[in-house]
Amino acid sequence: MFDPGYLAPYVLEWLNLLVRWLHIITGIAWIGASFYFVWLDNTIKPPAPGSDLERKGVAGELWAVHGGGFYNPQKYLVAPAELPKELHWFKWEAYSTWLSGFALLSIVYYMNAKAMMIDRSVADLSSGQAIGIGIGSLVVGWIVYDLLCRSPLVQRQLAFGATVFLFLVGSSWVLTHLLSGRAAYLHVGAMIGTMMVANVAMLIIPGQRKMVDAMLAGQKPDPVHGIKAKQRSVHNNYFTLPVLFIMISNHYAMTYNHPHAWAVLGVIMLAGVLIRHFFNLRHKGRIEWRYPVAGAALLLGLGVLLAPARPVHVDPVVTTATTDAARFAEVRTIMGARCVSCHAAQPTQPGFAAAPLGVMLETPEQIGQNAARIYQQTVQTRAMPLANLTHMTDAERAVVKAWFEAGANTGNTR
Repeated sequence: MFDPGYLAPYVLEWLNLLVRWLHIITGIAWIGASFYFVWLDNTIKPPAPGSDLERKGVAGELWAVHGGGFYNPQKYLVAPAELPKELHWFKWEAYSTWLSGFALLSIVYYMNAKAMMIDRSVADLSSGQAIGIGIGSLVVGWIVYDLLCRSPLVQRQLAFGATVFLFLVGSSWVLTHLLSGRAAYLHVGAMIGTMMVANVAMLIIPGQRKMVDAMLAGQKPDPVHGIKAKQRSVHNNYFTLPVLFIMISNHYAMTYNHPHAWAVLGVIMLAGVLIRHFFNLRHKGRIEWRYPVAGAALLLGLGVLLAPARPVHVDPVVTTATTDAARFAEVRTIMGARCVSCHAAQPTQPGFAAAPLGVMLETPEQIGQNAARIYQQTVQTRAMPLANLTHMTDAERAVVKAWFEAGANTGNTR
């Protein structure tokens, strides 16, 4: 009987590709709109006193040129005297980004939670428990953030920002003590993304609808809705750079696999906020170099702290192999037992249709070509095997370490 089950990993790989592509496209549209409108708000100039624009209630305007055309956007203090027939709503960029992101999270992490979310050395969880923690973090994150926004603390911008930052760092600490490092990072990003889209869906768009409804009823819109929408929009703007890093963080095990991964993420998020703040001030005509310099210093300092220790001479106790060929034979045996189930032309590990990142470790040539990557992933960061599904031992990692630091020879004497 024909069993199409063998195609499941291949189909999931295509879903991963297509949904990830969609997520990037919609994310660019959403973040681009966020950056543009914050720039616009910070750049527009108030009209001349007594001018027609001032009498019409225009708060500011500017002239710009792009793509061969001239543009003259204007912002009203509350709303124009008459509602235009056509009004564009910026919402689907946000909704599509979150929906595609959650779909991608489900495909990559929830459908393969055993490999992607669980690290037995961190917490012995079932797949259901890991998924429940992940989804629960999104709900709790929004509730706590929204309550902070509704508290008097929101009127004190610096104190509010510091509190939200500490909450996110604390959430990172909790998640890195429950989930694998990469899953913890992705869920912190998903938590922030959920805050951002909920701001749009539950505050910004409903507030704007109330203003439009008031105008349709012949009433003057309440400016408080615009003020609250603007407040949440600015929050979203500062969230963007941390979220963008987290979107690519799974490529950098040196961050999420560090013993203090939560603190590493905190430093990177803070650097992103400082750099974003520099650009927001720059749009207002203020050049405050201390912010990007502080952000760069944080990243540079983090890079120094995370740097691996200098390799030491091979300890002859680690392996009894005395020749390059014998030493490499040990390494190849380890690769075959611990790595080739994923890193092969046809992986046998469930959930993988192709070798991750195209790295195959089946032949001496492939192992030698990827020696530095093997050393980094199995010895320095200990990120591989993924979730240590194949149970690589410390003794085996020591063999790989000794082989690489002795020259990573594959026994080829040519």
